Amino acid sequence: MPRSTVGTRKHTPVPLDVTHLVPFTPDLRRRGPGRLEAGSADYLDLLKQCLTAAVYPESAHITLRTQGEGSRAWLRRRVVTALAKRGYRLQKLAPFNHDARANGTDWPAFGYSMIGLKRMDQLQRAIETIERERIEGDFVETGVWRGGAVILMLAVLRQLGVTDRIVWACDSFEGLPAPTHEADAGYDLSDDPYLAVSVDDVRANLERFGVFDERRVRFLKGWFKDTLADSPIDRIAILRLDGDLYESTMDVLTALYDRVQPGGYIIVDDYGAWEPCRKAVADFRRDRGITTPIEDIDGTGAWWRKASEPTKNASS
Repeated sequence: MPRSTVGTRKHTPVPLDVTHLVPFTPDLRRRGPGRLEAGSADYLDLLKQCLTAAVYPESAHITLRTQGEGSRAWLRRRVVTALAKRGYRLQKLAPFNHDARANGTDWPAFGYSMIGLKRMDQLQRAIETIERERIEGDFVETGVWRGGAVILMLAVLRQLGVTDRIVWACDSFEGLPAPTHEADAGYDLSDDPYLAVSVDDVRANLERFGVFDERRVRFLKGWFKDTLADSPIDRIAILRLDGDLYESTMDVLTALYDRVQPGGYIIVDDYGAWEPCRKAVADFRRDRGITTPIEDIDGTGAWWRKASEPTKNASS
């Protein structure tokens, strides 16, 4: 195996050209609700490979970022930030690991999602189940990065012929907030430029994949604590959380959980990998008396479905 090397690579905000990836147009008369034609399934499988950059082995190269404590981390942070401002990214060459990409345990050097193929598959299955069971509500993702999961949601809905749901993309579009809760101590990624993707870039990514429709997608910009509680989001069928931190996770659950319809999905992207996120979920479920089992996806992501019976209010 060749020795790993370190070098700089000039990059642009849009690393992949997928304008040739024309969405499959299904014959909607030939199948029931929540069921895909073979051509639609093949298209979506290819789409997920592209969104996670699993079709590009060089996407496994490790982009050096700014997390960590101490003098070496401080120096690395200064260098990485300075290079980013000049349009460069510092990378360490690494071999492609299919298992890591499937499980979402590596962060692709480029691509549109870091959630991995298994979490993408689970999201698709959740959408198909929601449609088969005719559960009302919109789809919400809180923490969208480059928009990969939102692109998949819109693509699956189109392939199923669904036109009566909105996909909400909620994010600061400026990266992660600086931690303020004690449970988030040691998890400060607020100055990592890799995680800061503008709303214009996310919208351009949706357009690039041919799924942008201003009637079907809404962008909600700002910190969760400032935007979600008073947002126009009404009934929710799928609530997908990807906020990493305790405070961000709790802000989402507090503001939006009661809008999730019975049978709706709560999907937590960071549950198995980020202790602050896992603690927020545990605290919220305990306070609300939620006992529905949490299902693992890939060791990191997890989900449960909202039960039909009422749960006790957090203040009771």
